[in-house]
Amino acid sequence: MADPYAIRLSLGAPTMRPVDWVFARELLTEGLRRPTGSGDVLVMPRHHPHPHSIRVVLRNPAGTAVIEMAMSEVATFLQQTFGLVPDGEECLHVDLDRSISELTGRRA
Repeated sequence: MADPYAIRLSLGAPTMRPVDWVFARELLTEGLRRPTGSGDVLVMPRHHPHPHSIRVVLRNPAGTAVIEMAMSEVATFLQQTFGLVPDGEECLHVDLDRSISELTGRRA
């Protein structure tokens, strides 16, 4: 896993190259309970007229996309990610030497 703190949301038609949005798993988790986020990614739960959905708003200079997802499916997905990397144990899955090498351009 490249980043145990993040999740990836891929959008696009099957015949097109997907557009990937990578953002904090914590942001999506918190968004199940209350509106959260700032900047490029906002997450809002249970909104009218879809009380069992979660809304993810993605913004960049090219425009804004609003994605609606079933809250139960998002919760199941997050449970699976926490099964792979439990909350608070993300740092155990980070290769710090490799990350420093990538930042500095030096080999580990």
